Amino acid sequence: MSKVSYYTAEGLKKLKDELNHLRDVERPKASEAIAEARDKGDLSENAEYDAAKEAQGLLEMKIAKLEELVANARLIDESQLDTSKALVLSTVTLKNTKTGQKLTYTLVAESEADLKSGKISVTSPIGKGLLGKQVGDIAEIQVPNGTMAFEILDITR
Repeated sequence: MSKVSYYTAEGLKKLKDELNHLRDVERPKASEAIAEARDKGDLSENAEYDAAKEAQGLLEMKIAKLEELVANARLIDESQLDTSKALVLSTVTLKNTKTGQKLTYTLVAESEADLKSGKISVTSPIGKGLLGKQVGDIAEIQVPNGTMAFEILDITR
């Protein structure tokens, strides 16, 4: 059974671009490497040929995985999202109730998560803890070193 994943237009384009690169650039390179190794003689003792075949196998697995992700991808219609609670694509401003530190995160699909740009996965502990919360709610989030409490200050798109 396949798992449906939700993506922004940007995230889905990035996924498709990677898939096209693997198919159009990397796959022909792998075939060339196998052909070159095959031309070098006896295949039973040719480590270069074995390595090229193994690399091709790994590439084909990666292509198959990306094809499945693209096939099961669903584009999120941002105009239809509810801003009253934290959902996928919500930008949530929160305050750590213990330290007073303010943080802003955008909740995204797992494959689009990038902490440096403030995008966290809805499957991460913080992401899970924020889902469904509303402005003014306190989200108690279980993290590896205990429980953290965050007050939801704002939710935007």
